[in-house]
Amino acid sequence: MSDELHSPGRRAALGTLALAAGAIALANHVLASPPERANSAPTKGRLRQSVCRWPYNRVALPEFCRRAKQLGLAGIDLLQVDEWPVARDAGLAVSMGYPSRRGKFIETGFNDPGNHALLIGELETALPLAARAEVPNVIAMFGNRNAQISDSAAIANCIAGLSKIAPLADELGVTICVELLNSKVDHAGYQGDHTAFGVAVMQGVNSPHVKLLYDIYHMQIMEGDVIRTIRDNIQWIGHFHTGGVPGRHEINDTQELNYHAIAEAIADLDYRGYVAHEFEPTRANPFASLAEAIRVCTV
Repeated sequence: MSDELHSPGRRAALGTLALAAGAIALANHVLASPPERANSAPTKGRLRQSVCRWPYNRVALPEFCRRAKQLGLAGIDLLQVDEWPVARDAGLAVSMGYPSRRGKFIETGFNDPGNHALLIGELETALPLAARAEVPNVIAMFGNRNAQISDSAAIANCIAGLSKIAPLADELGVTICVELLNSKVDHAGYQGDHTAFGVAVMQGVNSPHVKLLYDIYHMQIMEGDVIRTIRDNIQWIGHFHTGGVPGRHEINDTQELNYHAIAEAIADLDYRGYVAHEFEPTRANPFASLAEAIRVCTV
């Protein structure tokens, strides 16, 4: 996986893997520790919960999938094409796939028409692979701001580019999920940093298979008012990510969001997609934090 594929936290996790004996010791501890409330059946509740791969990169993917399955999760988020079979072999869905292993993945988005040929080409390759592998979602980005491109022009550019690939996504039944990120803390310069921007793009494309990836952590930082915003815009949202604010750590009472209430609000909207946990655990056994998050969001 490229060290620029997603958030700074993902890059840090990959760097830790390459560096120290301490990381190896921690991984050994994780593998030796019993899973929290192991349950080979899917988690009960109205929401399908999954987990992003990158915060657990120190654990080998087959073992990570095994532990996720034991905890009752339904899928793994943010896997590369060559990793999809590992999750499927473990009995898990790939709830979100990458279309490519490429640097500057976040920065290079549909807001700049100069990127359209690259991005559409990647998706033209990835979408059929996803359909064959039964991967329901593939991630995409709005991209970083260009001083020459206003927000209104960027919205028009995103609509134009995504409209070219939407017919293939519709034909194959794979959803392109374009992520909303914060530009205040983690992704300076990212243009799709408010729900209104993303919704304007979704309304312009108007495809059942081009949706927003609504990252609750990022949107709490940028605008708050999470539950009302989700209720008002659920028709344009295809996927959710979780994470504690501040710090992107556990989603328990150490942070400012009431994730149980958020999960209940999402479930009440008859949402049928995935809610994927994307936080960096602080505990020595990260699976204890993941088990806790699953309980918080089980409604």
